[in-house]
Amino acid sequence: MELIIFLVFSFLIHGALGNGEIVCEDLSVGKCAYSVAFSGKRCTLETYESSEGTTGYQCKTSEVVVAINGIANWIESDECISACGANRDSVGISSDSLLESSFTSKLCSQQCYQKCPNIVDLYYNLALGEGVYLPAFCKGKNLNGRREMSQIQSSGAALAPASDGYGRQLTEGPAASTGYSGEYGRQLSEGPAASPAITFDDMEAAAPW
Repeated sequence: MELIIFLVFSFLIHGALGNGEIVCEDLSVGKCAYSVAFSGKRCTLETYESSEGTTGYQCKTSEVVVAINGIANWIESDECISACGANRDSVGISSDSLLESSFTSKLCSQQCYQKCPNIVDLYYNLALGEGVYLPAFCKGKNLNGRREMSQIQSSGAALAPASDGYGRQLTEGPAASTGYSGEYGRQLSEGPAASPAITFDDMEAAAPW
């Protein structure tokens, strides 16, 4: 009975698409950003120009694979979107938000960092692409709320170890568990494991709390 209640609660949190396999191209514009297809690849909101010359939006499958094992077939919850300061209208996958202090303050908060592994994984890897190690950045930001990503990049503090590719694992670690107790983001149904870049356990272990 407890398992049934848990599954129903999980479904309601996402308000999502049932237990079918998520295909990014089938998602509505309002559900696209921060979603993950059954394949483990991230969905991305893209613009297109119609034959009439007007600009529209469509959901496409990116080549970015979620780093944390178990996050697939996933519609991000409204709670995590709000807690992390994310925006469902975001076009493409970009690190630009990391330059906004108001966004990184929410991203580094306990409500986001410890409860929303899907969003944290995305920006963890985007930060790596900018040469910044997100846990160290968040630790510094919590100590100094005015600390900016650009300041870290220019000073050399919290720089990430050298990496030979996007989303590569820094160190070997145990597989992350998807049984996040009391967390907002939940998986809709079982899907194939994504290729790990770093586990949520690793990120939590490095968190500044």
